[in-house]
Parts: sequence; structure tokens; C-alpha cells
Amino acid sequence: MTRGYALDPQARELLERAARSSVPALHKLAPEEARRLYREISKSLQPPPPEVSEVVHTGFDGPGGKVLAWLYRPAGTRAGESLPVCLFFHGGGWTFGDLDTHDVACRTLANFGRFGVASIDYRMGPEHKFPAAVDDAYAALRWVLAQGTALGLDPRCVAVAGDSAGGNLAAAVALLARDAAIELAMQALIYPALDLRASTPSHFEFAQGYLLERDAILWTLGNYLEDGADVHDPRASPLLAADQRGLAPAYIVTAGFDPLLDEGAAYADKLSSAGVPVTYECFEGMVHGFITMGGVLAAAGHALYRVGHGLSQAFQIQTRMSA
Repeated sequence: MTRGYALDPQARELLERAARSSVPALHKLAPEEARRLYREISKSLQPPPPEVSEVVHTGFDGPGGKVLAWLYRPAGTRAGESLPVCLFFHGGGWTFGDLDTHDVACRTLANFGRFGVASIDYRMGPEHKFPAAVDDAYAALRWVLAQGTALGLDPRCVAVAGDSAGGNLAAAVALLARDAAIELAMQALIYPALDLRASTPSHFEFAQGYLLERDAILWTLGNYLEDGADVHDPRASPLLAADQRGLAPAYIVTAGFDPLLDEGAAYADKLSSAGVPVTYECFEGMVHGFITMGGVLAAAGHALYRVGHGLSQAFQIQTRMSA
């Protein structure tokens, strides 16, 4: 027992399997090898990909070159139908993860919410340091706003979402959008990294034994950040932004046995105090990364359904307001 709740039995079994495994820790590998291994592990934990009506492999010219994107149209939608769109930024500590590792999650979100999903393959560390990933993520928003109609998307109904490092990028884009007077329907942040000082109590309480370990966090931060001063930049640590007023409504999901638990909860409180509408849900028995583990954790599907439904409601509100 920790913090008054218990590990989900499926999560406990997963942790026991991980403890018995001979698979090396990702942070002990070279980045390219870590990416390969993460891709293999992700595939082994996912359910079969659900059918969607279409996946378009495309891209746009970003500030550092071509940025790849996969556009998902949910099952049951008509060709040419203009859809609201959620920009999705994958997790992986700004070091690993890609369009393929989060393909199932994006398909599932699209189908649950009946909206388009644009999954973005932003630049990562250590080859590309902060703020390269943020720059690509914000460029993706600008791309959808400019080209959405031609892509069969509704540029009046745009949201941002992501898990872990991707949740960090989604929150950073929401800040940049607010400052540029771009109105987003929602920011959906799934166990997001929001304070890169990595010093909240949950970082130490769950430092070992819960899949995401402190040594790995420090390794990914070293890959991503140019120097220690970067942690104070709100684009790196959105929780440290001076003002949250006027930000997009938020849907924040945390996991109860996750080093990032406290910063997600703190951001929900901070947004709410600034007058931002917030839905906050803690999946108390879960561990970090669970939404991409739907083959072994039933809670993955539950969380994606909840987030998809929340995004769908936000798009309906946005549509009424823009009519």
C-alpha cells in the first residue's frame, strides 16, 4: 500500500515480470539501441491495432527540416468529411518513442472520440536539444491551422494531447497558443512531465520499482536539455509558467504509482486556480506509461475512452461557439 491505495493486480503482475526480465534498462543503452528496444517492448504490450477508416502518412516543413505526421480518420467517417483534430505528441522522454509506438493509442483515441488525430514525429535528444521538440510541436499546430481544410480537418476545432514527454509538449504548445491568441478546444495531458526539476515527493517515493525509474528520468533530461537553466523555461516546465489564465481547458490523467504523479496533480490545481476548466483523473493503481500497454493493462482502454470522450465534448463546445 502507498498513499492509501494499492497497485492494480495487472500492474503488479507486469512489474513482477519486469523485475524477472533480463532486458537491459533503456538508460544504460545508446539512444539508437534504446529506441529499438523501446519499440520492441511497446509492441509486445499492445493489443492489436483497431481498424480506422484511413491513416495518411504525410508531413510538413518544420523549423529543422521535414516533420513526419500520421493522420488518422476514425472508423465510420465519410471520405471528405471535415473532422475536428487532436494533435498528438508521443511519450518517450524526448529520446525514444515514435509514430509506430503510439499507433494503437492514436487509433483508439480517434475511434472513441470520432475525431481526427494527427500524430507528430518531433525531433528528439540527444541529437536535437531543447527547444527543438517544442518548436516542431508548435509548428505542427501552425501546419494544421493553415492546411487543415485541405487535409479534411476542421482548423476551427483543434486540440493538443500527449503522454509523458508528449504531455509536456502539449502543455507547452497550449502556452504558446494562448500567447499567440490561438484558441484550442482542449489540452489533454496524460501523466505529463511538467516540472523538469524532478523534485516533487512522488519522484522519490516511486524512484525505483515502478517501470519509470529516477536514473532513467535523469538520463532523458540530460538528453533533452542543453543545460540546467533550461528547466526554468516554461516551455520545458509548464508548471513554472508565471500565469495560467486563458489557457485551453485541460483533461489531466495521472497514475498513482508514477514519479510524475505530483506535478500532474499540481498543474490541475494551478490551472483550476487560474480559472481554467479542468478535469483531473488519477488512475490510482497504475504505473507510468500504462496507456500504451493495453494488451496487458485493461486500464489503458479505460483511460483512452475517458480522454477521447472528454476531447469529443470539448470539440462539440468549440463547434457551437464558432457557429
